[in-house]
Formats: sequence, structure tokens, C-alpha cells
Amino acid sequence: MTFEGFPEAGLDFYDDLELDNTKSFWEAHKDVYKSAVAEPMKALTAALEPEFGAAKIFRPYRDVRFAKDKSPYKTHQGAYVGTGPSTGYYVQIGAAGVFVGAGFYEASAARLAVIREAMADEAHGNQLREILAARESDGWKVGGESLKTAPRGYDVDHPRIELLRHKSLTVGIEYGFDPIIHSPALVDRVRDDWRKATPFLEWVAAHGTA
Repeated sequence: MTFEGFPEAGLDFYDDLELDNTKSFWEAHKDVYKSAVAEPMKALTAALEPEFGAAKIFRPYRDVRFAKDKSPYKTHQGAYVGTGPSTGYYVQIGAAGVFVGAGFYEASAARLAVIREAMADEAHGNQLREILAARESDGWKVGGESLKTAPRGYDVDHPRIELLRHKSLTVGIEYGFDPIIHSPALVDRVRDDWRKATPFLEWVAAHGTA
């Protein structure tokens, strides 16, 4: 299947799902999910696979076993290409349009300690800062879970304390409702942006092995 873009119906589907997150709605509209969301996402990731590798397309169902929110369905469809433990490229579609990103979304205590050592290092830490600054200058946002205080063993006045506080670290950019998301050209757009994110993932790979 060739990627032709995400149909408008995919955005409409998630607009409606946010208002009616029930099994009855899902059952009545699962054909729309399949044709306007699932199949295009499979085609998009297949087109990117030769360069980046096979993607994991996440299940649309939420794990509500320990959640206060018992809504059964995710209000977006994500796909992920791993480059390391809990690390890789990401793309999703939802009611807000399309989003792409990259980074590591969690780390063991041992791995996070190694990453922080690299962040604290003058050369490696400044290299990471420059990589992230380049993405921010293009409109990307740096995200991830952060501590409110300095991590144990580091001074609150450290010159890269904003990096050291991170427990996970990501970069991403919203395409929103840009017309490109409805066209085959989205493949090239995602490919180009994933390439731009590659230096960040390479830094994590080089400095994130516990």
C-alpha cells in the first residue's frame, strides 16, 4: 500500500473519539479508524522503513488497569522506530494533527546516571546543548520528564542543570493541520525531520550505555 496522506476523516475520527470515548462509538466507527488512521500509518512507516527500520505501531487501546481515567481508547495513533532502550523516532496523528519527534522516554537508574555524567561533562554536555538548540531554532520543542530540583550529586548552579534535571528527554515538532499531512509529501517531510533528529539519537547512543 502506497502512502497517500492521512484523510480528513482521520482527524474527524479523533475529534469525535475525544467526545465519545466508548466501545459503542468505536464499534460503530472502526472501519473509519482502519481506513483513515491504521492503514495510512502502516503505509507511512513502511515508506520510512528502508532508512530507519521497522516501526512498532501502537495498539489503539489504553491500559486502564491502574488508571483513574478508564477511557478505553487512545485519542491518537502513534508509531515508534527504536534505536536503543526506550529510545527512537516517533510519529503520531490525532485530533490536533500530526506530530513527529525523537528521544528517550524512560531510562533505568544506571543508564540515567551515565547520561547525566555525559551531560555534566564540558565537551559532551555542550555538544548536546548545541544539538538541542539547533532543533529549537527550527521550531522544535524540547520535552521530557524533569525534576524540580537538582539530581543527587549535582549542584543547582551547574551550567547545564536544565539538562541534568531530565529523567527523559525528547524533541518534537507539530505539523498540526498543515495540508502536507493529507498528501504523499508527508513521507519526505517526516524523513527529513527524523534525519534532523538523528544527531540527538546518536548522542544518546554514544553516551547512554549503562
